[in-house]
Amino acid sequence: MLAQSSYIQCEDTCSHIHGIDLSHYQGSVFWETVGENSKMAYVYLKATEGGDRIDDRYEQNIELAHRYGLKVGSYHFFRPKSNLTLQLENFKTQCRPGDQDLIPMIDVESTGGLKPEVFCDSLLLFLKMVEDAYHQKPLVYSGRNFYNKYLQHKLDDYPLMIAMYGDEEPELEDGRDYLIWQYTSKGRINGVNGHIDKSRFMGRHSMREIRYRHR
Repeated sequence: MLAQSSYIQCEDTCSHIHGIDLSHYQGSVFWETVGENSKMAYVYLKATEGGDRIDDRYEQNIELAHRYGLKVGSYHFFRPKSNLTLQLENFKTQCRPGDQDLIPMIDVESTGGLKPEVFCDSLLLFLKMVEDAYHQKPLVYSGRNFYNKYLQHKLDDYPLMIAMYGDEEPELEDGRDYLIWQYTSKGRINGVNGHIDKSRFMGRHSMREIRYRHR
């Protein structure tokens, strides 16, 4: 893994569009200070998990992130064995279209112990439900290894954020292009105590591709 100074140098010198994601794990965030860091253009906030969990910092975070100038999106942590309708309803209670600058993101990190084909069927059905509810395809977040093991050729219609921590850009075994690379879980930023996930757009990709389309 790169030393932290290497990431800072990238943010200071590169032309990539950088952003962060966070949840209640980061505790109180000084959004005014975060907003002053112009190198961070966007933030994805955890809204919900499974069928009944709500991130208790979400409402405050999204209000203040907007107030201090960041483009904001919301994400749901997918639980494959939880009822899909309950998961969607849970997400909809928090991820209100009028509050969104960026398309919804679905965080996919576990099969929940399901057989791969059952897991993939469940995930694809849920993604379609989210798409129907918000009238646009959600961004799918997953780790490179998890994607290569379970999701190859399954998500061709969906934009991707891929996590892999290190100094080399991740490659997906099916050759899929992806929009965003989450390159560290141990980033630092003024206004947030402790570590934070940082990401950046890849190559020619831009914020335009994840902009929320309001009807």
